[in-house]
Amino acid sequence: MATRSREKAVARKANADKRAKAVARYIRISPSKVRIVLDVIRGQKYEDAVAILKNMPNAATESVLKVLESAGANAENNLGLNKADLVVAETFVDGGPILKRFQPVSKGRAHSIKKRTSHITVILDEAKA
Repeated sequence: MATRSREKAVARKANADKRAKAVARYIRISPSKVRIVLDVIRGQKYEDAVAILKNMPNAATESVLKVLESAGANAENNLGLNKADLVVAETFVDGGPILKRFQPVSKGRAHSIKKRTSHITVILDEAKA
């Protein structure tokens, strides 16, 4: 039984994605706001993407920049890649848990407020020469 588990683990490791990746979870910003920023940097060179994010006024840029820089550090330290050769291969955001709150209004009623969270993923790959 244990032998089969080891075989499966080895097979999973062999088929694993070899690209640099970073994920930020439970970020307190709406996924729709993050998607606007991610669409801008997708397909850009790593250094260009960092420069774009540093000069964008959107609220989500701070979180996305942290994830991008983390993915770059992972590529450099774990995979031995050069940051100048990296390209933003994939970026996506998934919705996290929603914090549900209520705002009291007139006549004893309440309106619901949904405070959305995001899981941001950035995957870097080497540029094709």
